Amino acid sequence: MKNLISILVLLLVTPSFAFAHGDHDKPVKQKSWTISTEKRPVEATFLLSKNDTIYLENAGGKVLQFPLMSFSEQDQQWIKGKIAQIEQLNHPKATPAVPSSSEETGWVLWVGLASFSFASWFLWKRKRPIVLTAMLLFSAVLFGFKNEIERRILGTDPLFVNSAFEPFKPKVATHWDNTWFYVESKGIPDHEMMTGIIKWQQQVPIPQCYLGSNAWQIPLNPELAAVPVPVNDQHFLRGAVAIAANGVPIFNPHTNTGVDAFLDGQLDSFGGHSGRADDYHYHTAPLHLDAQTTDILPIAFALDGFAVYGNQEPDGSPMLPLDDNHGHFDAAGVYHYHGTPEAPYMIGAMVGKVTEDATLQIIPQAKATPVRPSLTPLNGAVITDCTPKAGGNGYTLTYTRNGQTYQVDYSWTPGGVYTYQFISPTGTTTETYNGFLPCEVPTAVEDLAVLNNNVLVFPNPVSGSTSLKIISLNDASMMGVKIFDANGRLVFQQENPGETLETGNLARGVYFLKIMLKQGEISRKIIVQ
Repeated sequence: MKNLISILVLLLVTPSFAFAHGDHDKPVKQKSWTISTEKRPVEATFLLSKNDTIYLENAGGKVLQFPLMSFSEQDQQWIKGKIAQIEQLNHPKATPAVPSSSEETGWVLWVGLASFSFASWFLWKRKRPIVLTAMLLFSAVLFGFKNEIERRILGTDPLFVNSAFEPFKPKVATHWDNTWFYVESKGIPDHEMMTGIIKWQQQVPIPQCYLGSNAWQIPLNPELAAVPVPVNDQHFLRGAVAIAANGVPIFNPHTNTGVDAFLDGQLDSFGGHSGRADDYHYHTAPLHLDAQTTDILPIAFALDGFAVYGNQEPDGSPMLPLDDNHGHFDAAGVYHYHGTPEAPYMIGAMVGKVTEDATLQIIPQAKATPVRPSLTPLNGAVITDCTPKAGGNGYTLTYTRNGQTYQVDYSWTPGGVYTYQFISPTGTTTETYNGFLPCEVPTAVEDLAVLNNNVLVFPNPVSGSTSLKIISLNDASMMGVKIFDANGRLVFQQENPGETLETGNLARGVYFLKIMLKQGEISRKIIVQ
């Protein structure tokens, strides 16, 4: 059931499967697929396999889905091989999820259990019921305490998560429901960007729209992985692994070519640069954020749900020794990571459970949108400055190469026209692109937890001949509703619905109702009898 719910949450929160930063690094090669339901071959990349449904992404970023059996026999064999490869990558021989001390504790408990069993048998044979009863009570308390410690590892107070982002509002907006904590931003920090890069990919920072359904998502009920997946040159090479408290995504320290971006000279003085979508992001821990917040607050949250701190513990004491995952459990049994100036910089391995897709990124994840084709590295270029325009609608990036000075002067209009001027000692070249409309982070988002408590769905269970009522007590306007069956298939959707939904065409079973509000989305489980 837990696995089913995880899949349904994935389908509910990312219905379009718009995976982040598909254009960030080296493009994924398109494959030609032969599918029985299509008249001509489909050119697309493999993304996911869920319940014998195959998800592909074409060159335009559109996600397509087809039953596995509709593919040619040759393609099916390729897919099965790819699934096996992904499965092997996601279950490497790595550091255990819990420190060795926890393993030692487990052995101690097993030895204690064996000793206890022998003692119980001995006392029973000797007819000592009072002593035996006392031992049973003690064992129940002991193992109950152990289980309580394990339970305390899971579940995060959204108000605690929210406190980490408070110092950076209103440039960052937050809200949450019972499952996810959402972070909205434009991905642009307050500090200077790009200065100091000596290996430049010719990309420049533009604001992105990490808003609404494209917000960053942090799980509020993280689960420890049986085997943590390492953040290395084989995993999570595309997309983010964490979101900084200032709303800037944080990527794997390694690029898609497997090199350390910091050691290779690709990062600015704050550990960031722009990707193939002109999206700014960090590749190392944003330790500078400690100066903009308090030491007891996280500087980031990993996308597995666990916090990242600087060089101090949550209680303000000096950082304790780190495990191989680059973190440790605190006294309350809650895991957290730490950022350091040295590799692996922030996360050695994902302690929490995450889903890694075929393109080597964590999902669900926000998406960056490019407005122009990506360029190639410019050897010998050193960025010396990146100055924002007074109107807040562009930048002037300055770099030197072979003793001469060059600039990229670029800006955008409210209508989404992006103009890039490449200024050299021999002249200026201008390129213009029609891109996405610039967006603004909402200054006030009503808490989804409050909205969730004020939306009534009844009757539940509902019979096939009875209408389902949806009433908002605080007059939150519904933008639309969707109903998914237990296998995650969309069986009903309606825009701008009224208070009554007819469920007569739904067969008996369990369904998941997704209610889209202006402020966000909430979900309910409904039962049709």
